[in-house]
Amino acid sequence: MSQTLITNTEDARGVVQLRLNRPDAFNAMSSDMLAELQAAIDAVAQSSTARVVVLSAAGKAFCAGHDLLEMRANPSMAFYKTLFSQCSRMMLSLQALPVPVIAQVDGVATAAGCQLVGMCDLAVASTTSRFAVSGINLGLFCATPSVALTRNLPRKAAFEMLMTGAFISAQDAQNKGLINIASTDVLADTERLVASILAKPRVAVAMGKQLFYQQLETSMAQAYQLAENTMACNMMDAAAQEGVQAFIDKRPPSWATA
Repeated sequence: MSQTLITNTEDARGVVQLRLNRPDAFNAMSSDMLAELQAAIDAVAQSSTARVVVLSAAGKAFCAGHDLLEMRANPSMAFYKTLFSQCSRMMLSLQALPVPVIAQVDGVATAAGCQLVGMCDLAVASTTSRFAVSGINLGLFCATPSVALTRNLPRKAAFEMLMTGAFISAQDAQNKGLINIASTDVLADTERLVASILAKPRVAVAMGKQLFYQQLETSMAQAYQLAENTMACNMMDAAAQEGVQAFIDKRPPSWATA
């Protein structure tokens, strides 16, 4: 029986746990792993119960990037284009999900593994975790990881990582904006973020996430147009109406968060 490369569970609260499961290969993303992760993400996108995704990994590494053995065994332009297109689709699918995705990192995240952290909406990493886009050390500029990196870090910090291939610590990653928390208790800090999200109305979270990424890629004027429409639509939702009324009444809101 073949190994399950992505483990997938959902608890009664709607917290989906996706776990990279190639620990012996430092969770390197083979084409098969990418396919399994894509299927899991697609299932979350269609779920009526999912509220938040936590993306973690088995073993000592979070993700070592693409599977270099597989890449070296298939030295063709067609294979490489298909592989990187498959990876890009998966990365974009994370941000297209209507629920927040939290990277829970405990170990190294390099190249496409660092990209994966950058494409998650939130990230908590153990203080011993390290991050790098180290392809340049092999003569291979981390082009696709650079897309996520430059949208998380200041420009010169991202360029330094991309050109030197050097590792940064979890604390440096927090300071530069790649992760939210450099944690001494990854599980507890992840749960704190999960609980905060679960306490909010699902519709508001979904609309907010969609707007967040849409407006980043537009002009200021277009961003305001998108925001105006989102806010008006959000105000028509029953949960928002209840939240505003509760504020007026000086009481806690009574809304269904499912």
